[in-house]
Amino acid sequence: MIKLVVFDLDNVIIDGEAIDEIGKLANVEEDIAKITEKAMQGEIDFETSIKDRVQLLEGTSIEDIEKVACDLPLMPGAEKTINCLKDKDVDVAIISGSFDVVGDKIKDKLGVDTVYTNSFTVEDGKLTGEVTGPLVSGSKLDVLKDHVEQAGITLDEVVAVGDGANDISMIESAGCGIAFNAKDSVKEIADVVIEEKDLCKVLDEILNQLTTDDAETETVEEEIAEEAEAVETETEEVEEAEAEPVEEDDAEEAEVAEEETEEVEEAEAEPVEEDNAEEAEAVEEVEAEPAEEKPKKSKSKKDKDLPKSNFVLADTMEGVRKQKDEKEAEISKVADEREEYNKIAKEQRKIRDELNASLKENLNKAIEFRNERNEINKAVEAAKKARNDANNKIKNLEWSSGKRDKIKIENEIKKIDKIIETRVLDIKKENQLVKNANDLRKQLMEIHEDESVKNEAQELKKVSEEEHEKVIELSEKAQAAHEEMLTYFRKTDDIRTAADEAHKKFIEARKNASAKHEEFKAILSDIHVINKKLGSNKPKRRKSDNKSSPAANKNREEKERAEEIFEKFKQGGKVSTEEILLLQKYNIG
Repeated sequence: MIKLVVFDLDNVIIDGEAIDEIGKLANVEEDIAKITEKAMQGEIDFETSIKDRVQLLEGTSIEDIEKVACDLPLMPGAEKTINCLKDKDVDVAIISGSFDVVGDKIKDKLGVDTVYTNSFTVEDGKLTGEVTGPLVSGSKLDVLKDHVEQAGITLDEVVAVGDGANDISMIESAGCGIAFNAKDSVKEIADVVIEEKDLCKVLDEILNQLTTDDAETETVEEEIAEEAEAVETETEEVEEAEAEPVEEDDAEEAEVAEEETEEVEEAEAEPVEEDNAEEAEAVEEVEAEPAEEKPKKSKSKKDKDLPKSNFVLADTMEGVRKQKDEKEAEISKVADEREEYNKIAKEQRKIRDELNASLKENLNKAIEFRNERNEINKAVEAAKKARNDANNKIKNLEWSSGKRDKIKIENEIKKIDKIIETRVLDIKKENQLVKNANDLRKQLMEIHEDESVKNEAQELKKVSEEEHEKVIELSEKAQAAHEEMLTYFRKTDDIRTAADEAHKKFIEARKNASAKHEEFKAILSDIHVINKKLGSNKPKRRKSDNKSSPAANKNREEKERAEEIFEKFKQGGKVSTEEILLLQKYNIG
């Protein structure tokens, strides 16, 4: 479905080339026009052409340029086209290598949503001969891609309208590319070519596409395959579910197009009364003319889509007319059933899309908490590292300061004292243990711990304790973020399940609607057979029913008048000369 129409500016929205008109201010219009033509033909790249042309404008007053911009004429049909598209809720944008001094005035004049252009560099109110902007070195396709990404749509939902070589990239990539009074290189790649300088012709093409039922040109199998692929995307793992939710064909578009198709088809199926020549001719005209929504193409396409009918006509015209009444009642019933399935599909699609929107919100929340958790975990790891580094430094200091040796000797002394106190020893062994303990105490007294090292160790211990507190605090925050993340992922799973269910119902309704549409087309084929029969017999009935020509009717009236005169004469009434002649003409009396 078309959601955005993007136009070039020069020779599309405005009737002329802005920079050529600006060139007249500096008397360089011929030089600029030559460069413009080469760029439009694709003979030189756009960046070179725009820089060369703007260089020629160096010293031109920006105030004078603004006056020229105000006087630039709109292309015929521009205002109507933009207003109609906005009424249809279609966004409109202009992407042009022209300049904001022109684009901004057109934006205000037509109420265009967005305009992308380049800008003159101005100093002291005059052009410096330099130009900046997204379309100096970048392509129109680059700008268009950024725009559709921000708008949340795809290139397939875009119509691009242009006329020159620098429009080719966006015309070729858009869902529909329209060459408007364009160069041959553009016409070759465009989907639609319009040769008239009237944007209403572009509007007609867009409106036709808005009402075209794309679903009727696809087989049911293709639709099911597309839907199945979308479902597969929907059922990916939660952690990988950052991809877009299921996108389906626009059911509303299909519904609108189908309604219009029904109107055309019902018009073809109007009953033909035997004594109504005009109605019979109208039926023949409907069968001969294509539907308005696809000029010159719809009839052949429709005939191609309709199945071959093996319908057996009744032996009499009365029987055929009865068959037509029955088929019309049958097709009306099938159309109502199809409409009901389309309604269900629309409702389920709405439910699914609302759930998908909710799913994206919850998924984004889950991802936010996951990212928060990961960031906190990074801080936890940093605090752990700082704590462990401090502890390692403390250990190294203890070894180098002798503190560890001191602790070791003290432990040995304690061990000896405990043995002496708790065991029964012979005097010789006890004396030896006492001697050992005394020697150790002498060693202990000789060990002097470095005071500066001791202070440094204490500072490091303080750092270690602080970092450990950070580890505990941050770990708790990380755990809380993790729990929130899990909560939103669980919600996402529940919403996804509900969205999948709505999607299945949508698929089922679409399949049923497609089946009913096939049934509808089969009945319509039968009605075509009946219409042809009624239409082919109509001229003969008109001829046989014309028992009296105008002249015969006049003679009959005069004869009846003459008989009335004769009756009056027999009753003694006076008869004029004219009345006598009338009696003689018909030999009465």
